[in-house]
Amino acid sequence: MEEHNKTSANNETVTIKKETLWKYSTFVLAALLIVMVFVFFTGDKPAVVTGNVVANPTNPAPTVQPSTVTATADDDARQGKKDAPIEIIEFSDFQCPFCSRALPALDQVKTEYGDKVSIVYRDFPLVSIHPNAQKAAEASECVREKGKDVAYWKMHDKMFANQETLSVDNLKAWAKEIGYDISSCLDSGKFADEVAKDTKDGMAATCTGTPCFVVNIKGTGYKINGAQPFANFKQVIDAGLAK
Repeated sequence: MEEHNKTSANNETVTIKKETLWKYSTFVLAALLIVMVFVFFTGDKPAVVTGNVVANPTNPAPTVQPSTVTATADDDARQGKKDAPIEIIEFSDFQCPFCSRALPALDQVKTEYGDKVSIVYRDFPLVSIHPNAQKAAEASECVREKGKDVAYWKMHDKMFANQETLSVDNLKAWAKEIGYDISSCLDSGKFADEVAKDTKDGMAATCTGTPCFVVNIKGTGYKINGAQPFANFKQVIDAGLAK
């Protein structure tokens, strides 16, 4: 067995077997590799804005503070009465999975508050990650042009129910299923500017992902981010009505 000799300051000789040195070196290298793998998989990574579920399960109801955020319905599709005391402006994306998760909470809001609430859908397609969202938004406007808000909400529900198969051909087919030919409208990009205006207004309301809600009550806007549970909407609405 070969040996490695090291001479100390007092000329004494320390003998270390190369086999032992190799074992220690291998152990150190293995430890470093483990640390590097851990850092790689757990280190901070840039977030992708897709809309976030921001509810905290240990504290599901956030503290309600009147925000300076404002958003209007513009001329977009509405469910409920225009003069309802509670107006929920939703900035959303038909291809966003978190947006579809928000639908049950909104349905419960409608059941709980009835004629006191109206919901307005405004387009906020995240085109960088949802390539079919822009045309889906335009398709909804094409349908609305022909069949008003009643047709719009039918198309809205149809697209959310089939998020995984959104395509221009399917959008045209689904519109026909509910009685409307939108081929020329969709191909022309007639409502591209309308969708862009909604997106601009969403950004002005400090929305950075979808879904994003602004609850207007008595002239004050309350912002809710993400696919929140009904309890969070209820807290905001009840506190706003009590003021």
